[in-house]
Order: sequence, then C-alpha cells, then structure tokens
Amino acid sequence: MTLVRTNNPFAKNLDGFVNDFFNDWAPALGKTVRQDVFGFPPVNINEKNDAYHLEVAAPGFDKADFAVKLDGNLLTITAEKKEETKDETAKTIRKEFSHKAFKRSFTIDEKIEAAGITAKYENGILNVVLPKKEEVKAIAKEIAIQ
Repeated sequence: MTLVRTNNPFAKNLDGFVNDFFNDWAPALGKTVRQDVFGFPPVNINEKNDAYHLEVAAPGFDKADFAVKLDGNLLTITAEKKEETKDETAKTIRKEFSHKAFKRSFTIDEKIEAAGITAKYENGILNVVLPKKEEVKAIAKEIAIQ
C-alpha cells in the first residue's frame, strides 16, 4: 500500500498555519512596509574581485534627481522628484501623484578607493561602483648574513 499525501488546505494543523504565516506572508509585508511607508528603495549589493556594485531600484526618477555624496566613510544616496503641474484649464478630480524622495546611507571601510566611485542611472536602476583599493603586498627580501 502506498501512502499518498494531498495538499488539502483544510487538513493543516496549527503548526502548518503558523509556518505559512511567518515564512510566506510576513517577509512580503516587511518589504511592502519598507518601500511604501518608509520610502526605502530596495538595494542589491554585489562583491566582485575589483569592486562592490550597488544597484538601487528607483524607477520614475531622472538622472538629475539623484545626489551621491561621500562624507568621510558615509556614502549617502538621495533622490527627490517633485511633481509640478500647472494646468489652469483642467480641473483635478483626484490626484495620486505625489512628491517622491528617499535617502539611503551606507558605511564604507578603508578598502574602498574613494576617488574612483562612479554612478550611472539607466532603466530605473542606479548603479554605483565602489572600486577596491589595490592590496599592497609585502615584498619578500632575502637578507645576507655577514
């Protein structure tokens, strides 16, 4: 005889409901709250051999809306977009466009070459490249014994 399990939602126990709640629903809620309520765009950080790459998902902005600033060891990315529409002939029934702005800060260490940081905005993604400093390797020297 073979035991066949079916995916019956009514046959779940309390443990199954709790696991589904915390594993599936809660992370989605956290991401929505972070993006919608606090206005933080999601950021991917990738490390390669020569640099770190930050990808900030910020659709709807223009290149001129961004400011990337390095103050000491604090890298700050800010964006601000104001909707300015002045149409005297049209009557606005409902307005859902609003002022969009965010500010994200990252602490960088001494491994980053500050003078070589670059940023490029295309297709709704701000790409920031943080090049690594070249490691100074100790030179092996043979010392003659006298």
